[in-house]
Amino acid sequence: MGQNSKRRHYQAWVLAARPRTLPLACASILLGTGLAASVDALNMTVLVLALLTAIALQVLSNLANDYGDAASGADDEQRIGPARAVSSGLLTAEKMRTGMIVAATVAALLGLLLLVAAFGNQWGQILIFILLGAAALLAAVTYTVGLGGTPYGYRGFGDIAVFIFFGLLGVLGTYYLHVQQLSWLPFLPAVACGLLATAVLNVNNVRDIESDARNGKITLAVRLGRAKAIKYHWALLGLALLLTLIYLVALPVSWLGWSCLLVAKPLTDAARTLSHTRDGEMLTNVLKKTAISTLLYSVLLSIGLVLF
Repeated sequence: MGQNSKRRHYQAWVLAARPRTLPLACASILLGTGLAASVDALNMTVLVLALLTAIALQVLSNLANDYGDAASGADDEQRIGPARAVSSGLLTAEKMRTGMIVAATVAALLGLLLLVAAFGNQWGQILIFILLGAAALLAAVTYTVGLGGTPYGYRGFGDIAVFIFFGLLGVLGTYYLHVQQLSWLPFLPAVACGLLATAVLNVNNVRDIESDARNGKITLAVRLGRAKAIKYHWALLGLALLLTLIYLVALPVSWLGWSCLLVAKPLTDAARTLSHTRDGEMLTNVLKKTAISTLLYSVLLSIGLVLF
């Protein structure tokens, strides 16, 4: 394989891995860690391994999405957004399946190391989290690939999965890995984080609503229709910010923690653009702004919790 061919091959895998989505995968891990640090239970080894595991799972999900959308025909020449590796012919379906196996193996191994670092020889705790990890692996693959039926992402259930895995499980699971117990207060920012992550998915689905409907990819946005999907988006943002405000009032947090509410401005600006345009490039920018704001929310709140 020549140098140029190797470079194109590498670029195809980078395209399929979609590195721009990886910071968002870390948002729930950072927030869960900040919540743990607020009760003096920070474990740096757990933080690093949790971040690596989340990134590996997101890469797996992206590869499976690339493969599944190409196999189903959901990616066509009229699709808005970045090109996909399989549908554009940059990678074969067989190579993508191999990549998915490698990503799943890496995620599983990192997850096991994470559990050992968190729980030592507490095998009961480890077993419970192995089952949760297996559920996360299965969810990452079956979002667009499916097992013996229509992928759940094509039936309007993607929002629920994102809310659970990027919110409740991501935040509270990380918190528990550090603290090894739960309380009710972390539930509020966990829900808020999940709602914001779901809003990111909703922007993507509103942007692609016409092509998804045309190709039989029945997302929640397709089920609701554009007008109701936009109202749903505003509800996600409003509830996330309200729960955050309740949390900040209920628990003493430094001024920097309160600064997480500054993301309300870019989030609402992006939502207004979503409401008033159908331009693909502008909606892609809305997607980026919403994703960056969600990550910034977690980072600012986490720093505020650590520094209090």
